[in-house]
Amino acid sequence: MSIESNNKARQPAWQQSLAGLKAHWEQLGERERTLLKIAGGALGLLLLWLVAVQPALRVIQQSPAQLEAVDRQLQDMQALAMEARELRAIPPVPAAQAAQALQAASEHLGPAAKLSLAGDRAVLSVNGVSNEALQAWLGEVRSAARVRPVEAQLQRGPKGYTGTVVLTLSGAGQ
Repeated sequence: MSIESNNKARQPAWQQSLAGLKAHWEQLGERERTLLKIAGGALGLLLLWLVAVQPALRVIQQSPAQLEAVDRQLQDMQALAMEARELRAIPPVPAAQAAQALQAASEHLGPAAKLSLAGDRAVLSVNGVSNEALQAWLGEVRSAARVRPVEAQLQRGPKGYTGTVVLTLSGAGQ
């Protein structure tokens, strides 16, 4: 066994493959080598475009819309924080006045709603109340009675919402 064949046996497979490719490259004519270089360059440019340039351009194009959406979210959060500060600054409502305001607001919902008070909790049972009426009621009890919902089990049906809303009067000065 010659030294050269012994060295080939010890070389890793990738080096043997590379040596075979080099030999094949040398056997190609000048024209084929030029065409392969052009094809390799075009493939490299395509890969560069797909991996680096196109994703970067996409990010640049989408950034203004995403920035605008984040700005809107920030403004909404700041408005909610301001509202929370304002609500905390308002003095508490006495328990009797809170219960009275809760009863008055619930009467606006008509016969489709029934309110029951038990200690520091109130439960509103609704049957077929519209979305708008329920939103108006929640806004009214939140501002006038200063109660907050702690649990809601509502189902939307063809006639409106059906279910219960549990409120706590603990925010009211009792």
